[in-house]
Amino acid sequence: MTKTSKIPILIAILILLFSFTLMVYSSKTETVIMDELAHIPAGYSYLKFGDNRLNPEHPPLTKDISAIPLLFAKLNFPLDSKAWQIDVNGQWDVGGKFLYEVGNDAEKIINLSRIGPMLLTILTGFIFYLFSRKRLGSWWALLPLFLFALSPLVLAHGHYVTTDMAAAFGTIIALWSFINYLKNPNKKTFIIAGLCFGLAQLCKFSLLILIPLFTVLALIFYAIKLGQNWPDIAFSRKKNEVWSRLFKVIGGLIAIFTIGYFLVYLVYLPQNINYPKEKQSADAEALLASFAGGPDPNWQTCKSWTGSISRQIRCLANIDIWMSRQPVLKPLAQYTLGVLMVTQRSTAGNTGFFLGQVSAGGWRNYFPTVFAIKEQVPSLILLLISLGFGFVKLIKSIFEKSRWSRLSGWIWQHFSEFSALCFVIFYWIISLRSPLNIGFRHLLPTLPLTYLLVSYEIKKWWRGEYRRFFLNRWAEIKYHFKKFGGLLLKTTIIGILLLWYLVETISIAPNFIAYFNELIGGAKNGYKYVVDSNLDWGQDLKKLVTFVNENKINKIKVDYFGGASPKYYLGEKFEPWSSSKGRPEANSWLAVSLTFLQNSQGQPVSGFDRKIEDNYSWLQGEKPFSRIGYSIFIYKF
Repeated sequence: MTKTSKIPILIAILILLFSFTLMVYSSKTETVIMDELAHIPAGYSYLKFGDNRLNPEHPPLTKDISAIPLLFAKLNFPLDSKAWQIDVNGQWDVGGKFLYEVGNDAEKIINLSRIGPMLLTILTGFIFYLFSRKRLGSWWALLPLFLFALSPLVLAHGHYVTTDMAAAFGTIIALWSFINYLKNPNKKTFIIAGLCFGLAQLCKFSLLILIPLFTVLALIFYAIKLGQNWPDIAFSRKKNEVWSRLFKVIGGLIAIFTIGYFLVYLVYLPQNINYPKEKQSADAEALLASFAGGPDPNWQTCKSWTGSISRQIRCLANIDIWMSRQPVLKPLAQYTLGVLMVTQRSTAGNTGFFLGQVSAGGWRNYFPTVFAIKEQVPSLILLLISLGFGFVKLIKSIFEKSRWSRLSGWIWQHFSEFSALCFVIFYWIISLRSPLNIGFRHLLPTLPLTYLLVSYEIKKWWRGEYRRFFLNRWAEIKYHFKKFGGLLLKTTIIGILLLWYLVETISIAPNFIAYFNELIGGAKNGYKYVVDSNLDWGQDLKKLVTFVNENKINKIKVDYFGGASPKYYLGEKFEPWSSSKGRPEANSWLAVSLTFLQNSQGQPVSGFDRKIEDNYSWLQGEKPFSRIGYSIFIYKF
């Protein structure tokens, strides 16, 4: 490797180190967010006690790596509590006790737990750079890395103990390894593809999408390959060749998926070994009690057609409950339970606020709107340039002869980009159809691949078309002069956009989770559009403590949304409050999380009911005295 070729890698490392520094800075200012209250104790219990009864609806990878540093700390765990021993998935109560009630240092636990996710984020960025370098070259690969590593979404969720960044990691390694296997089929690439697929399944259950995606990609790849060889295949062998290659594709896919799920089994096994099968079976029955229409004690959904697919899948719940009673199958039963729970939740939805409305049924325009207001304007401009450039090329190709052969040729030569595009489209379609509208973070697996595709088009736009033949010397000089001017202009545009992008990221630090772009007036106006993990996930409680201390407040009423304990941080100054308690007395202070405030004051969508006493009507027209971070309003009466 020459000195020149080392420079891009050094720049990539510097970008990732800067990203890591920003994440550490943000993490130090924040309290535990909502989902971490469940994930942190769950991961610790998996590794420490070999019992994964907590938080089964999320796979273990992020939780495991977050728990590794905790194993070296002397911590108390509420093993004797009702929440652990009796409750079904008592993750929230166990989390509250583990962090705040059994004598542990909550800040120490939070800081140690976040080391693993931050390192995973940096590893994801580095692998993403290597993946991009294969397609763009060492220097141009810095563009998608820059957009990814310094994205407020990545910096926010990259340091939390949640599954969102792990999903991006799993997507990149699984897709890259699978493409490599298709292009270079051998024992090594085959095993690596299987292991990476398994790792992806340990990252987030939504990556089950890789099964149909890989199937489609494999069929397209081998169809094009067969088409290229078709003229050279003897007529008598054509039919046999088609079937033999098809069986080879299907067999390879089954083998890759088998390797992946064997890895899943091996990871779940030691974390499930001390989970009593009686307790596991009872928990599974309780958690799946309402799945697909409720219990089916006679197994009719497995024996015959019920007339409804929504009822027929109840058979899967019965099988899972049966598996949980078999010692050898218990680990896979816990994995399957998580998949079924996610399926159940994604179809049921979750109460959310969007554009002044509150609903549990979701909105079809939720993710496009949130993407438009939370993605940075510079990257949106780069996206529009790349879409415009690509659209012009598409229109031209439509009117060209042999367009289908040209399309198949392009897919063959650019199979990595085609695969990335297919994943982004598949994932967006599923997201748009899902009623689970609680955060931009759910699109995180598509973000790096989107940046890669944008950078691919931007590189071609920057280069432009190259001419080799000229009528005379003067025409050649004019062409090169014009091309140099065009390159200079395009380079300036890209440079300005990247500088703008960097300034935006630094300006919002350390409040990355609350970033909104200039299209709606920035972070201060974000709560008018969406809340929850887009803005307020409980991260600003320590900032509230600072405000209380600086203003010498002896008592403050708090309606807090998040995973932290106001009592732990505020002590006797904390008084729990809610809308139903009514307007506070004169000379009192009130702090309200914006997630609760907007969910209570937004217009209920038809079919969503809310009690009158829960709508904070007595706060209508009240101007906040102050604002904590971007997620808590302070009122003084």
